Amino acid sequence: MTLVADPHCQKRKQFISLVMKYVKKGAGSSIEFLNSRSWTYAVTNLNDIIKQAAFVIVGGVATRLYMPERMTLDLDILVKAEDAQLIYEDLYRAKGQKIGVLSIAGTQWRLADGTSLDVLEFDGDWVTEAINSPNYAPDGLPVVDLPYLVLMKLIAGRSQDIADISRMLGVAEDWQLQRVNVVIGQYLPSAIDDLESLLVLGKLEQGL
Repeated sequence: MTLVADPHCQKRKQFISLVMKYVKKGAGSSIEFLNSRSWTYAVTNLNDIIKQAAFVIVGGVATRLYMPERMTLDLDILVKAEDAQLIYEDLYRAKGQKIGVLSIAGTQWRLADGTSLDVLEFDGDWVTEAINSPNYAPDGLPVVDLPYLVLMKLIAGRSQDIADISRMLGVAEDWQLQRVNVVIGQYLPSAIDDLESLLVLGKLEQGL
């Protein structure tokens, strides 16, 4: 098992430390809102397009299963690097257009209906696990499970990703938190302490 690189470790720790100094108990959204889950805004059903290889939805749309929905229709998917060409073939067949290369491993596409799609291409045991154990959205799309979504957002290290993690952990069930800790402990142990801090922030948002 190979550990995942943690390029934003110090920046993440500094950001969390800064937020911890100023956050106030119960200063966030209402409990009713934080516990809401919806799939209101329809997104392109990639199951109708991608046929040759497995994928999972990641990014902002994926968070709908774990925290209140954000109005975003842009899609991000995680695929095995070795399957990328098969994904491309399916996208081209559906009249998708490749419009660029991402700063991380992957490509950006415009689908026939105008939807923006980022294809993230990674290798590793965690990728295989994430793709093989999805949750499913109401429309049947495979969505990355919470532990691997947290892992990806820790790796990305942007302030919005850190905020998303805090909110998702704050409303997660104990059994979900245990699984998150196991996955992060396996693949990104440098972030274990940060997980506890982000959980505290998530609970403070609820007034707990």
